[in-house]
Amino acid sequence: MNEKIKWLREKLRGLNMEGMIVSNPVNIKYLTGIDSEGVLLLTRKENHYITDSRYIEEVHSVVTIDDEIIVSNYTDISEYDYENFFSFCENVGFEENYITYSMYKNYMQKYKMKNFEETEGIIEKGRMIKDNDEIAKIQKACEITDNCFTYLQSFIKIGMTEKQIANEIERYFLENGADGLSFETIVASGSNSSKPHAKTTEKKIEEGDPITIDFGCKYKGYCSDMTRTIFAGYIPSNIKQVYDLVLKNQLQTLKDMKEGASIRIIARNVDNDFKLHGYTMSHSLGHGVGLEIHELPYINSKNDNILKANMVITNEPGIYLPGEFGVRIEDTVLITKSGCINLTKSDKNYIIVDKI
Repeated sequence: MNEKIKWLREKLRGLNMEGMIVSNPVNIKYLTGIDSEGVLLLTRKENHYITDSRYIEEVHSVVTIDDEIIVSNYTDISEYDYENFFSFCENVGFEENYITYSMYKNYMQKYKMKNFEETEGIIEKGRMIKDNDEIAKIQKACEITDNCFTYLQSFIKIGMTEKQIANEIERYFLENGADGLSFETIVASGSNSSKPHAKTTEKKIEEGDPITIDFGCKYKGYCSDMTRTIFAGYIPSNIKQVYDLVLKNQLQTLKDMKEGASIRIIARNVDNDFKLHGYTMSHSLGHGVGLEIHELPYINSKNDNILKANMVITNEPGIYLPGEFGVRIEDTVLITKSGCINLTKSDKNYIIVDKI
């Protein structure tokens, strides 16, 4: 049987559930590799994937005999079939963080289940720990991202707009092996960099501007995430001291990240050092990365959990002075038993483009 589905069935038994309806397409891709519209049913004895006729051929090209998944067309499933999928199942699980109340009611009516129960995010929690294949795909996405950043250092010129740079990043990714963007690229220069999630604009790059570039690509469905703050022409002295503080904490966090380390303490150490120097951080220190750009775990001082080997997370401290400037440095990181491995390897020392 498909090992991930086997794992999920064991988890469901621990929750006293005999079946589950998986609706979230990201979770379906994680469990089966299927990247087409449809719904996955784990019943007492069988696994069913129901999809539209347009996707049947594609699904069959992904599913193997070992997966033990029965693929069906929506039009071939009768009302009687729906009512009997979960016969003799006392409790059936659903993804409470994904389905709407309307979907919940529809499923209850269609499948005639006795009890439709929350599953406590078991699939999302399972996705936190990556296997070797997932890690290899993320590493490749990070490699493409690093190569893009090397290219950008010679491409970016004073007078270009933020949007020109963002468009060039997307072009580079698509022409160099990526599936596409992990998320909408952020290129924020000058005072725009003071907004952690700034919108890329038509603003032109000016001399002395800090340029925060937050970008990533997907490779075979898996994401990379990296941020670098670079400078146009020269580095203003007031920004340099903030950059040094952010970089110091980013490097220290890399030393602290390893299996068994407390997420709360790692994040609190950065918060405390920033406050000691009169600054605060307005977002989490990091987040999980995988099939989605933001996954569990979230790295902040409210999270009591510990890091585990084969988690892939970001390390992204940032300081933002409203209306003035911001500095963020971010890497995608693989947690190991003895430490961590930086998957994004681009230089973090002062980088000046189009030097004056």
